[in-house]
Amino acid sequence: MNKDTLQRNTKLANSIMYYIYTHIDVNIDMNELSRSLDISKFHMHKVFKNVFGKNIYESIKSIRLQKAASLLLTNKYSTISEVANLCGYSSHSSFIKAFRDKFEVSPKEWRKGAYKKYSNSILKASNISTNSSINFSNISASIVEMPEMKSYYIRNNGYINNVKETWQKLYTLILNNKVKNYQMVALLHDNPTITDLNECQYIACIITDEQEDIFTKRLPKFKISDGVYAKFDLQGYGEDILRFIHWVYHDWLVDSEYETTTKPSFIVYHKNSYINDENLFDISYYLSIKF
Repeated sequence: MNKDTLQRNTKLANSIMYYIYTHIDVNIDMNELSRSLDISKFHMHKVFKNVFGKNIYESIKSIRLQKAASLLLTNKYSTISEVANLCGYSSHSSFIKAFRDKFEVSPKEWRKGAYKKYSNSILKASNISTNSSINFSNISASIVEMPEMKSYYIRNNGYINNVKETWQKLYTLILNNKVKNYQMVALLHDNPTITDLNECQYIACIITDEQEDIFTKRLPKFKISDGVYAKFDLQGYGEDILRFIHWVYHDWLVDSEYETTTKPSFIVYHKNSYINDENLFDISYYLSIKF
């Protein structure tokens, strides 16, 4: 496969994945999706499987269950049926069965505390997060309304492996083209505190109005959703971020009375630990909320 074909297929697979994440609350019609991309269903499924290593239906199921598992924790005033509907399940019984198959407990048991064991096992599996000793007692959130933001991105499969290399590729593109005004943003489609870190979709993004033709040729693009977000400012070392996200979801949200939405959270890097030798970051973390 030549470079142009590889880039074209990667862009196509990313477009399919983006469509899934942004339509996870409704029935995803494969005929409609293939028509919107102007390709055959056969080619659509083939390209997606080649790029991501699993088929589209498996990905839809996995994403829906991950979103549901997160909402069951953060949206405590929503019934289990309401959470199922938000994640595209029209049948309560099929949701219960799928959830139990994935997490080995019922949604009710998960909500009552079974998630803690699952979540802690993910943290323990990460040697990075276990090294963190950061304290969050002085951290507070401000509530902000964010505009829609156009970004160019590289998708990384996994929250830890190859993330540094992904950012280095984007940074190389910036330096090669002498881009001066830009913002680095990480989009977290998945909640890494309850999703296997090897399955999380980590999206490294560049936001810039400079030399758009360069980025359009090399990278896929999408829009980061506008809306109301809780904004947290944080400085620390690379190993602190996962521990921080764990605190936001399992402590701050519980005490705040806010609920989350299916929109992904994102990180704006003022200093990116993946591209400096000190492993230091300075970030603003944005979590989509409602009251």
